[in-house]
Amino acid sequence: MVLENKLGITSAPELAEAEERISKKKAIELFENGVLDKLEAGKFESLKAIHKYLFDDIYFFAGELRTVNISKGNFRFAPLMYLEAALANIDKMPQSTFDEIIEKYVEMNIAHPFREGNGRSTRIWLDCILKKEIGKVVDWSQVDKEDYLLAMERSPIKDIEIKHILKNALTDDINSREVYMKGIDHSYYYEGYTTFKTEEL
Repeated sequence: MVLENKLGITSAPELAEAEERISKKKAIELFENGVLDKLEAGKFESLKAIHKYLFDDIYFFAGELRTVNISKGNFRFAPLMYLEAALANIDKMPQSTFDEIIEKYVEMNIAHPFREGNGRSTRIWLDCILKKEIGKVVDWSQVDKEDYLLAMERSPIKDIEIKHILKNALTDDINSREVYMKGIDHSYYYEGYTTFKTEEL
């Protein structure tokens, strides 16, 4: 299934390639034009703004809440009927320490508010919180792809693993574009959307 898109692309590989190219270009713009510094760290409205900026040239739903239930493997992300309440609760979560920030990140991943592009948008959102609150960001080049994906998969039950992985990859090089871009490198952190199951309502 190929997601409806503004580019009129009907081939999944072609769409993935266009999405990666365009979202990377937009991510660089986000970093260089100072938009991220103006967003309120840790709020869903900021994540919405990031998602819309990255994907507005590709998808009609950029920055909009998903209208389908999504599951991956045996895990079901927040059901639509509870999604808005979950996001309101995430907004209120504390974020003054590293542990609190990662707990908030895990909850946002469970919410999975968008139809596509959650991983890249939320990693940028995470780095905005870390940068503001503790003066650090994640150097994603120091994070093993498989370890990260497995830890995120297990994080709703036990978040100690993802905390350990990300803590070991922290850097104070918060103004490096290279460090920032590793977080949205789609080929490195492939989010595996072909394995997602959706239920159209």
